[in-house]
This record gives sequence, C-alpha cells and structure tokens, in this order.
Amino acid sequence: MTAGNSSSTSTPAKSGLPAWSKKVIGVVVLLVVVVIAYLILSAYFPRAWAQNVGGLANGSFGGGILWGLLFGFVCTLVPLLLFYGAWRLLRRRRFRPMQIGLLIVGILVLLPNILTLSVVLGVNSAAHAGERIMDVDAPGFRGASLAGGIIGAVVFLGGIGVGCTYRKRGEDLAQIRKDANDK
Repeated sequence: MTAGNSSSTSTPAKSGLPAWSKKVIGVVVLLVVVVIAYLILSAYFPRAWAQNVGGLANGSFGGGILWGLLFGFVCTLVPLLLFYGAWRLLRRRRFRPMQIGLLIVGILVLLPNILTLSVVLGVNSAAHAGERIMDVDAPGFRGASLAGGIIGAVVFLGGIGVGCTYRKRGEDLAQIRKDANDK
C-alpha cells in the first residue's frame, strides 16, 4: 500500500469558518440591511403618510380634526385591547400562536400613530416636508391625533378599571353566598 491510499480513507478535514463567526457575520449583515431599510423608509413614509392624510382631510380644518381624532382614538384603543388580550393569554399560558397574532395585528393597527409620530418627531427632510403638507392639507390633524390617542388610552384604562371592579364585586358576592350557605 502506498501513502496515498491510506490518506484517502481518513476523514477529510473541515474547511471554512467556525460556527460562531458565521453567526456573527449573519447578525452584522442583518443589522446592515435593517439600517439601510430604515434610512430608505424614513425618507419615504413621513411624506407619504402626510399626503394620504392631506387627501383625506382635503385642506379642511374640521376634516383634519375629525380624521385626527378618529385615527388617534381607534389606533390607540384597538392596539391596547389587542396587547391586553395577548397579555391575558400569556398569564394563562395558552395558545402561543394566538398571542403572536394579537401582537402583530396590534402593531399593524398602531402604525398610523407611529407614522404620525414620525412626522411630528422626525428630524429628516421627509418629516419636515410631512409637517408642511399636514399644515396645509390637514390642519389640526396632529393635535387632534394626540387628543384622540389620549382619549383612547383613558377609555382603555377606564374599561380595565370597571372590569377589575366588577370582577372583584363578583368574587365578593360569591364569597357572601358561600358564607350564607355554610350557616
């Protein structure tokens, strides 16, 4: 036998990068893609959202206020309810896909408020253009959206408070009935 035959029966050496370095490269590539996507989208979405809202309000102050209240209220109350539902499911340790679905839908319904915040708090040229568009085509929308969001949050907290009160009342009533039956 020759030395060439004996080496061909041995296991081949693995070549390439270690597993940890592949993970690091993957994470770095993902971060670069996310940053690039953020930069591209932050230059587009504030202006596009302002144009859509301006089209809804059609330059009317009353329209801007009504649409702002509607978006602020609905896009605050509904996500809070969905997030609360997901949290309640989490406490019961049931059905994880349902929780994920509730969170995803809640985030999607929250997007109009996030887009309005990107116009109000943004520092890039798209956000400034969005502010100018809303000032002309949807006056009052930004402030009304804030007011609607506050009203939605107060309604949510009030509903939670009423629910807790009724739940406590039911528990107390059940205890009173149990005590009366024991006598």
